[in-house]
Amino acid sequence: MEPPATLKLGKYLTLNDVCACTQTYHKFRDRIDPFPENLTETLPALQALFQFLIDPVIDEFGSARFRLTYGFCSRHLKKYLERKDPATGRRYGRVAPQLDQHMAFEKNRNGNYYCKRPGAACDFYIIGLDSDRLVKWIVDRDLSFDSLYYYGIDRPIHISYGNEHKRAIWTFDEGGRPTRKGIDRFYSSSLVN
Repeated sequence: MEPPATLKLGKYLTLNDVCACTQTYHKFRDRIDPFPENLTETLPALQALFQFLIDPVIDEFGSARFRLTYGFCSRHLKKYLERKDPATGRRYGRVAPQLDQHMAFEKNRNGNYYCKRPGAACDFYIIGLDSDRLVKWIVDRDLSFDSLYYYGIDRPIHISYGNEHKRAIWTFDEGGRPTRKGIDRFYSSSLVN
């Protein structure tokens, strides 16, 4: 049974909002099925992500300022994100399904989870708020995330929720490699709320 696209995952966003938010989906929407196939495990993971992490963010900053840039990644979307744009030679998206939890509990054709880490993830930003201040707010509120990727002051953040609750924050060096360097600023009082 397929869930309706209008199914609420939290107080604010629907399954369609979370599955159809990427630029790549919009470019190839007639060829991509953006919805989960493993509903019994993926839907509860997405609902937990929104209930425990995204709803509190929207409660604080408002739905008008919240912008989701990457939510759930179906196996169909994954194929297109891995493809290269013929004009630029660059991939349509950065995909790390074995790590980033965007595929939640989806399984490959062998019946194995794409991601070995249980949970779900999304990328978002708040209009008019620098991303370092958003990360600081999340840390100060003691929200139970698994991983948070900080890409820069004017870029969306990535956040995941699952049963590990390890609260790992990652920044990225000039080469785009993850590092723990610089995360201490999110735990200090150097950023004004």
